[in-house]
Amino acid sequence: MRTLTDKYINPFTDFGFKKLFGTEFNKPLLIDFLNEVIGPETGKIKELTYLPTEQLGPGINERKAIFDIYCENEAGEKFIVELQKAKQNYFKDRSVYYSTFPIQQQALQGDWNFKLKAVYTIGILDFVFNEDKKDNQVFHHEVKLIDTKTGKLFFDKLTYIYLELPKFNKTENELETHFDQWLYVLKNLENLTSRPKKLQEKIFSQLFEQAEIAQYDNNEYKQYEESLKYYRDLKNSLDTAYDDGKLEGRLEGKLEGRLEGRLEEKNQMVINMHNNNIDTELICQVTGLTIETIKALIDNLPDNE
Repeated sequence: MRTLTDKYINPFTDFGFKKLFGTEFNKPLLIDFLNEVIGPETGKIKELTYLPTEQLGPGINERKAIFDIYCENEAGEKFIVELQKAKQNYFKDRSVYYSTFPIQQQALQGDWNFKLKAVYTIGILDFVFNEDKKDNQVFHHEVKLIDTKTGKLFFDKLTYIYLELPKFNKTENELETHFDQWLYVLKNLENLTSRPKKLQEKIFSQLFEQAEIAQYDNNEYKQYEESLKYYRDLKNSLDTAYDDGKLEGRLEGKLEGRLEGRLEEKNQMVINMHNNNIDTELICQVTGLTIETIKALIDNLPDNE
């Protein structure tokens, strides 16, 4: 039975994000979005090829990486697109780690001059970095290797782009650029009841058509409903974990910036997430703790709650 009342999907759900950006049919949406986010630096992207999202490490026991979207353009440049629903310890570290996979994959056997194709990591964030939360003006971060002595670009083939969507507060009437339009629709899509007048371009016609829940068959609807429930449960659990674990509740004065590294509070966060039936792998990603540490903590809970 269909019970959802929203007209359009939430793009921060796994189903919604892959529906809009992860299929061959909707590839034009991804191309248009990347062209706006990256700008003219790469030249205009005309074509993309989807690559396997699960990347194995060089050794059998090496840690793997699972990307939301992984693709390359006609020039062989690689793009990792990650949707991050909630705050995660060491998220920036994970971004850098993930970017090493497309770098290493470019290695050639035999004689090789080490020339690399560019790698771009794009993070669409449903949260604000702790260190940037007092700066409400900058929500579009573009990070490269810079020579700190000269301020000049040192290496132009490794780029990290982060979009802190909670900071983007423009109304429909304030939208000025195509980039603004993309951020507006990503942040507000789930709450819209009709297509905004300022989003009448052909590319958004396709987006709104694909985002309309009423046109999904029963199987797609079920997948989306389950994905939405997971998203909402995750957000609620993490909000509770941060409150109960005091990861954000005391970020004032001398405690600012220190809480995430404290084992006691991480342990409390693990307990809260476990009690809300969050799976161990996700707890591992969010807290930065190893699976072994998390399992040991859970096994030692009173009555194994």
